[in-house]
Amino acid sequence: MAHAPQDQMAQDHIAPLLTPEGWELLASLGPYRDEDSFELNAALRKAGHPAELVTAVLTQSRLRTKAQAKFGEFAGQMLFTQAGLEQATRLNVAAHHAQRFAAAGIRKVADLGCGLGADSLALASLDIDVTAVEMDETTAACATVNLIPFPNATVVHADAVSVPLEGVDGVWLDPARRTTSTSGTKRIWDPEAFSPPLSFVESLAADGKAVGVKMGPGMPHESVPAGCEAQWVSVSGDVTEVTLWFNAVRRPGVRRAALVLGAQGPAELGSADDFGAGPAAPVGPVDGYLYEPDGAVIRAGLVADVALQLGGHLVDEHIAYICAPELVQTPFARAYRVLQVMPYNVKALKAWVKQEGITVLDIKKRGTAVTPEELRKQLLPGARNSGKKGTGKTATLVLTRIGEDRVAIVVEPVPAAAA
Repeated sequence: MAHAPQDQMAQDHIAPLLTPEGWELLASLGPYRDEDSFELNAALRKAGHPAELVTAVLTQSRLRTKAQAKFGEFAGQMLFTQAGLEQATRLNVAAHHAQRFAAAGIRKVADLGCGLGADSLALASLDIDVTAVEMDETTAACATVNLIPFPNATVVHADAVSVPLEGVDGVWLDPARRTTSTSGTKRIWDPEAFSPPLSFVESLAADGKAVGVKMGPGMPHESVPAGCEAQWVSVSGDVTEVTLWFNAVRRPGVRRAALVLGAQGPAELGSADDFGAGPAAPVGPVDGYLYEPDGAVIRAGLVADVALQLGGHLVDEHIAYICAPELVQTPFARAYRVLQVMPYNVKALKAWVKQEGITVLDIKKRGTAVTPEELRKQLLPGARNSGKKGTGKTATLVLTRIGEDRVAIVVEPVPAAAA
């Protein structure tokens, strides 16, 4: 990802590590633990290491430990910045990006705004020649270290829009969608305010290059350019991005898609229909099994497609909840068995909680302004309103709207292996 220039402190935290002493000291540390950091800091300083090096090493050790969630075992040999790690692509998602280019026969890719180099790493691992471009000096230094194992990857410290692209047949972009200041980061919503802007991406596609660009998952459908494929991606239920694919990396007959990456592996659902088109699902009662579609499915406008796959129906044409008479295995929705349907009434729900002896309440909602945390406090007053799993009886409530009526649906989660 392209970054705004970082402050001098971030640069100072990286520079001491780019020395033999710094790299050796960093490599000598075991797994980072917050509770040990104070004593370790004192021990390293007592051993004669400069204070700035100790600070840099401990900071990097903490970031490496945090980065394992995105980079796995690779994190132990990489360098990170806090902002760069927050915005970096997960390695399993980057692998899917890289596979698009490889499948299209693209051999030379420019990664414009490479950030810490996650996508460049995935591309280079598929024997694709990569020119990784990063505007921020500190981040570019990290990317250089992270890509050392790949001789087919070169890091260039430059503005993404100024790099010549002769000889390059593919371009990957992860525009900066946040501004950074001393008070933290702030999200940018206008695609033309991104760095580089969406119009720059479209100009590259207009030149015929194979182009992929990572955008925020909340991108409105009306902002998605014509002539591209929009693929929403979720990882373990968390929607991380929408990727726009142009030209050779766009799949024929796919306008929008949902890629779900979970414990059972990748699964994908796509449609050739434009946004707002496609099949319509019937609307019916709440009974049998309730299905909560994955966020990527919802973002891609594929809820009706999943409902038809399940042999089910929507509970309301405007709400992304599906009911079906049978339990059907699907990676595209979470299944719940419907136990009871009640009108939404706080007094009646209080009586139900007391009668059932419920001490832990999980509340889900869609299409209603009710705040789960506030309702939980009303229904479970006192110390029992934390919602944390523990001893006692647990229940799950789904709050939603059916037409003009608000309802509370008592459900039982179906274990993933059983669904």
